[in-house]
Amino acid sequence: MNIRNYQKLDKAKNPHNVQVTKLYDKKHAVIMHLLLKAGESLKPHITPTDVAFYILDGKPIIMVADEKIQVKKDDIVESPKDIPHCIYNETDSDVRILVMKLPKPTSKTKIL
Repeated sequence: MNIRNYQKLDKAKNPHNVQVTKLYDKKHAVIMHLLLKAGESLKPHITPTDVAFYILDGKPIIMVADEKIQVKKDDIVESPKDIPHCIYNETDSDVRILVMKLPKPTSKTKIL
């Protein structure tokens, strides 16, 4: 058994300049903890694999393709591969999201 706490793990550098912590990084999947402080957002981007976003805390706005919807704690949002997506925190509170890339990407994310 391998147990990790995201608060004790190193933060991953990323082109969005937000706090990302890799929780799980194996050949078949990547799972990350994403923290967006008030006013922070990801840059619109395209991933070469399917992504699922599970909202742990907060009410972010998630854009997938041409849909842009505010979601809430315990919602899960699917973003198919090769589709532009983005997450915005337009609230005064932190947003925490579990980001799951399945399967693990074999090529780089494209920032738009």
